Amino acid sequence: MAFDPVTDYPLGRRRPELVRTPSGTPLEAVTLDAAREGRLVASDMRATAETLRLQAEVARAAGRAQLAEGLERAAELTGLDDDELLAVYTALRPSRSTAAELEEWAARLDNRGAGRNAAFVREALGAYRERSLLADV
Repeated sequence: MAFDPVTDYPLGRRRPELVRTPSGTPLEAVTLDAAREGRLVASDMRATAETLRLQAEVARAAGRAQLAEGLERAAELTGLDDDELLAVYTALRPSRSTAAELEEWAARLDNRGAGRNAAFVREALGAYRERSLLADV
């Protein structure tokens, strides 16, 4: 059955078969008892790229384009490990990175298939340049 972002929302109630954890556990198996019994791992509490993309479709269908864009960027970031994600976050803080460092992050993100996030980093680079918020060399 095809996904309809209008009638299938909320996913967890109307289309739970579309929601799985990163390890493939179906949504209905994500319970407090399963966690207590050790049948879940920490990463099972994360959203998958697929679920985030479905949520982006729901947001877009509701006329919330900015939320949809944020969810699509989040979907791209599911491919990064925690250390990389924290490093990108830190690099994007004002006055933390040089222009070259931010461009390097953008290139890395492009190479990892995270083009929306690469564009976001480049947009931040432009804004930081205009506002003198780049790190001194």
